[in-house]
Amino acid sequence: MIAQEPIADLPTHQVTNQVPPLLDYNLFESDPGLQAALEREGAGWARDAASAFGASIGSADAIALGEAAGRHTPELHSFDRFGQRIDHVEFHPAYHALMACGLEAGIHSLPASGQAGGFVAHAAFEYMLTQIEPGVCCPITMTGASLAVLRQAPALYAEWGPRILANVYDPLSRPAGDKAAATIGMAMTEKQGGSDVRANTTLARPLDQDLYELTGHKWFCSAPMSDGFLTLAQAPGGLSCFFTPRWRPDGRRNAIFIQRLKDKLGNRSNASAEIEYAGALAWRIGEEGRGVTTIMAMVNQTRLDAALVCAGMMRQCAVQAVHHAAHRRAFGKLLIDQPLMQPVLADLTIEADAATMLVMRVARAFDGDSPEESAFARIGAAIAKFWVTKRLPNLSYEALECLGGNGFVEEGPLARFYREAPVNAIWEGSGNVNALDVLRALGREPATAEALRVELEAARGLDRRYDAFITAIEAGMRADGMQEVLARRLVEDLALALEASLLFHHGPPAMAEAFVAGRLNGGMRGCYGALPAGLSLQPILDRARI
Repeated sequence: MIAQEPIADLPTHQVTNQVPPLLDYNLFESDPGLQAALEREGAGWARDAASAFGASIGSADAIALGEAAGRHTPELHSFDRFGQRIDHVEFHPAYHALMACGLEAGIHSLPASGQAGGFVAHAAFEYMLTQIEPGVCCPITMTGASLAVLRQAPALYAEWGPRILANVYDPLSRPAGDKAAATIGMAMTEKQGGSDVRANTTLARPLDQDLYELTGHKWFCSAPMSDGFLTLAQAPGGLSCFFTPRWRPDGRRNAIFIQRLKDKLGNRSNASAEIEYAGALAWRIGEEGRGVTTIMAMVNQTRLDAALVCAGMMRQCAVQAVHHAAHRRAFGKLLIDQPLMQPVLADLTIEADAATMLVMRVARAFDGDSPEESAFARIGAAIAKFWVTKRLPNLSYEALECLGGNGFVEEGPLARFYREAPVNAIWEGSGNVNALDVLRALGREPATAEALRVELEAARGLDRRYDAFITAIEAGMRADGMQEVLARRLVEDLALALEASLLFHHGPPAMAEAFVAGRLNGGMRGCYGALPAGLSLQPILDRARI
């Protein structure tokens, strides 16, 4: 970021009609939807901390860190200058600064804090952090979610839990016993299987009780600089879950070799790697042959986070588009006053607010201690993961187009978010995997179907168009809607119905009306901004204007 005052009077022309960069604003206090959701979903106690975090992360300095972290990608150093293997991933200082910001705020530890509403507070903080740089959210998410798996191995949890829960960032590569804090990664997929992890070929050879030796490869290892990894491998009793530390108990490096870093479309600040286990020590968690079931305790949480970081990016894209339109003049007036631009900006804001309401409601279900809330968390996370991650790419493009050519260059933030947008639809199960998971839950777990029904019935009678939409979903499910080939259509409809229900209860009336008119009444069109005439758009635009 250029610190000095720019010169607008150039020898050949004067630079005018330029939009000031959006800097030094509070991401929490400027977001009425997030503020209301924090209170409504049970984490009002975190308001002061959320406001302080929002101010810190919205500062010009923090925004500059996000830009630098996204620009300077990690570098792999496989060997030192003597030819000794070190497998060291070097990150830009901006990445480390943002990691420290998130971990010191407790994003990873809030769900385990024992405070009611811990997941909701976690969601709010990560939702804000991702608006500065999404890449750091992946390792922070996995670190916190790993506890759900490690708790199933009391001895491992007793050793590693305090390090994982520490609100400290220690990036040094050294034995975990010498560190004040630890981060945890994940390595599940392999070349031949991808999402079909049951096709994994990595072998786990038993050594002593729960101790094994792993030999094989992993095609995607997220955050390879982590202190330990949750992984899947084939034990004598079938596919099983293991914890593999970077360092062995005797202080030697474990046999985990980084083959190369992925050259990714987006998520550039975060490292993803191909690795090999060459006799790496690992501790089994759960029973042999129950690896998928064991690790799903983590995956369900990371699916929620995949959706919530997309909601955060939606918010940032909408805010950037509205900010630009509020300062840029074209054809004699501000863009935000142009009749055809207003429904585009309003539609982006509606989408972002609806996504925020959905992910925050699911976060509350993760906090719940009733069977009903657990059931809704189970199916709500899969629905939100499918839908919100799929809506972000087109929204980020539409926001970019609002800035014209200025949005397409790398100096601004929207190009980075556009490149980032597709990744969360792929991670933690692709769209098809999540759609089939919803279908499976509805067919095999009656409690999830009932929890979903109760959620949707809460808004019945508030709008005839909503009622008709719900009735059509129910009729379709009774007829042929439970076929695999129709799973995506069903999950789309369920997501829209959930968002509409939440908007009716908690959103501004103008936004609920625009959502139903543009999405339920005759179905969505192919692009944002194709809203019917006669809607009240100004109250919607005001929600994204800084």
